[in-house]
Amino acid sequence: MTILDAALADRFARLTLGHLGQEYPHKLDQVLNGPADVATPSALHPIFYGSFDWHSCVHGWWQILRLARLFPDMPAAADIRVRADTMLTVQKVAVETAYLARPGSAGFERPYGWAWALALHGEAVQHDAPWGLALEPLARAFAARFTAFLPKLTYPIRTGTHGNTAFALLLAHEWADVHDPALADLIVARTHDWFADDRGCQAWEPGGDEFLSSALSEAALMSRVLDHPQFTRWFGDFLPQLAQGQPATLFTPAHVSDRSDGKIAHLDGLNLSRAWAWRIIAAALGDQHPVHAIAQRAATHHIAASLPHIADDYMGTHWLATFALLALSPPPSV
Repeated sequence: MTILDAALADRFARLTLGHLGQEYPHKLDQVLNGPADVATPSALHPIFYGSFDWHSCVHGWWQILRLARLFPDMPAAADIRVRADTMLTVQKVAVETAYLARPGSAGFERPYGWAWALALHGEAVQHDAPWGLALEPLARAFAARFTAFLPKLTYPIRTGTHGNTAFALLLAHEWADVHDPALADLIVARTHDWFADDRGCQAWEPGGDEFLSSALSEAALMSRVLDHPQFTRWFGDFLPQLAQGQPATLFTPAHVSDRSDGKIAHLDGLNLSRAWAWRIIAAALGDQHPVHAIAQRAATHHIAASLPHIADDYMGTHWLATFALLALSPPPSV
């Protein structure tokens, strides 16, 4: 499997630095309450105005900060630190946070952007810089939104796009486990409510514009909230035929027919996010489990299918390096 080294990290970082400040084209997530609400992306979002949309800009920042921490001597690291000092400031975060109070903003970027905002703060605080402190009000605002929203979400959202509940909670729980224990407990409880009784997953995926695996995202989340024996039992019931290579779709990388089509290009992200989830699952099962090696091979196969294409077209380039970093990062210890 491809190894994330300083040279590849620098390539990922350069790709993302190239679009974090690219304002157009841009897709806003905004409810207009009147003509005064019409403004440019950079006026509305002084930090997260690039990368085609708000959430891609947020996780682009997460990506470059993480790469700068992992590879502090790579050539792009100095540029990242200069850019962060300029952009991740108290004043600009205040504008981003104030946007959330606008009428009609309750569903802004829910839950995908919420989760990535938490992940960005969780990364920023690991640097010897003021970025994490500056971002904290925004992270706390989104944590409060999770706390209010999760109890009233009767059913989980299983689509393989931005609304997916399991993927968002996978990121949010990692942050909350350190920064908000009450939210972490709530995530664990709701995860049990929604997913603990799932059995015999059919894995009818992918949809034609999906970038997340509903099945594997759920399994990855469950691996975080169950101990090893509990997860092994649950996983065996959830996907009972994996050792026989079924369902085959989970082992088959998605075919991307047109990388200039922003929705179809999502499928490259599916391949990379599946690889990430497969590696989390393999680590959680342990190397003695019969699915461990199968999962590792599936991850390698999916990475090979899409990693060469992350810079093919802006519809993928504005976000895919983040998912490539996820796919190549070592899974958390279990």
